[in-house]
Amino acid sequence: MSEISFDNQVAIVTGAGGGLGRCHALLLAERGARVVVNDLGGTAAGEGSDVSSADRVVAEIEDAGGVAVANHDSVATAAGGEAIVATALDAFAQIDIVVNNAGFLRDQSFAKMTPEAIDGVVDVHLKGAFHVSRPAFAQMKQQGFGRFVHTTSAAGLFGNFGQANYAGAKMGLLGLSNVIAVEGAKHNINSNVIAPLAKTRLTEEVMGALADAVSPEQVSGLVAYLCSPSCEITHEVFSVGGGRIARVFVGLGSGWMGGRGFVPSPEDVQDNIEAIRSVEEYIIPGSASDEMMAATEVFS
Repeated sequence: MSEISFDNQVAIVTGAGGGLGRCHALLLAERGARVVVNDLGGTAAGEGSDVSSADRVVAEIEDAGGVAVANHDSVATAAGGEAIVATALDAFAQIDIVVNNAGFLRDQSFAKMTPEAIDGVVDVHLKGAFHVSRPAFAQMKQQGFGRFVHTTSAAGLFGNFGQANYAGAKMGLLGLSNVIAVEGAKHNINSNVIAPLAKTRLTEEVMGALADAVSPEQVSGLVAYLCSPSCEITHEVFSVGGGRIARVFVGLGSGWMGGRGFVPSPEDVQDNIEAIRSVEEYIIPGSASDEMMAATEVFS
């Protein structure tokens, strides 16, 4: 089994001043990548800024013999995303890897959630990934190579009380990643998503005793593999944490068909709801066209 190396590759890791992002940046650098350590240095609620967090991680990488530069721009604006990518190009003249990790929490119950809580979280988690990925994707197309890893969560995949803003943004990342995977396929650009379970400043208070059993370091090995040139996997989602890694997927059941041209009534749906909901037979569509083809095969 060959060792995974990132020699002569350049990685951008957003939100890399601590927690998961720091661990990703350290591992990629340890394996030879030149790393742009991006972090605005805000609080867990997305307030303020502090350049020292990114600078500290750069110092850690350099002290260990690696190569890194800091970037303190916010991912929340298109200008910030462009600046982060420009940092990589100015320092290293290429971009091979983007790990979209930046984020914060502003939890409120859905009925009490304010527009400010929605906008702030969506701007960083979802729009932030757009802002960094779009200019990076353009560079990767020119190179004919690229790897994206986006960070979703169990809240986005399955729901969690008090996190409608966060969950909506995190689920949106699946759509973004899927399109990057489809559009990037012919350019050797892969895009995948991770849903980490790890102790960070965002999670340790709500995880309780479980927090000590799920370190952020246990997530970074999967990230590094998905970023590697040898990884051919794309368009997938993985749950990771505590030493366990598992695929998560959206499946399409075989469903129920009333016949070509049939217009189901509410009673038809009621009478056949078990067949409609059945997951005994399913496919995992690779694109919207796969879902369309599955539908047309039934009534063709």
